[in-house]
Amino acid sequence: METIFAENLRKLRESRGLTQSQLGKLIFVNRSTIARWENGSRMPDAAIITRLASHLGVEASVLLRMEAESETIPNIILVDRGREVLTRSLGVLEEVMPGAAITGFIQPQEAVDYAKANRVALALLEVELGMMTGFDLCKRLMEINPRTNVIFLTACADYALDAWESDACGFLLKPMTPEGIRKQMKRLRFPFSAGGEP
Repeated sequence: METIFAENLRKLRESRGLTQSQLGKLIFVNRSTIARWENGSRMPDAAIITRLASHLGVEASVLLRMEAESETIPNIILVDRGREVLTRSLGVLEEVMPGAAITGFIQPQEAVDYAKANRVALALLEVELGMMTGFDLCKRLMEINPRTNVIFLTACADYALDAWESDACGFLLKPMTPEGIRKQMKRLRFPFSAGGEP
């Protein structure tokens, strides 16, 4: 089943003239995640398959398959309202954690749905997300999996005190940098390995 999905995804992507990196940017995942889907070592969940189908111009049923979760590859999510910030930050995360499956979300509810279907090792959350704040989303994610590490992201240092009163284990001021992420990784409550330099 994974082999069929992998082959279909590769053919559809190539028929639209997209590289793995270009497709990744469209659906807010890193290039290595697309590569894993195409080599059959992983499969996306239904929510991400819907995104893929939309950008590849096919019905979701063409791509929809059972999720094949790998416990050895940590899932990292990044939630931010800004598309450009999200795309840039995904690149930073991929540099620091090349062995992780990194997925970006603009809508907090999509992140919640993803967390229900996948074990999330690390969630990086913008504080200001609209109707649902990053603090609200943190609480929802912790209800789903109390072992999820949460780091808040913001351009406003005034949120630092609120962040430390939550269940988060870190706080980063934007823009995100590799050095800032590496520093936060040393403070995780539930450490994991995702490749890259320490």
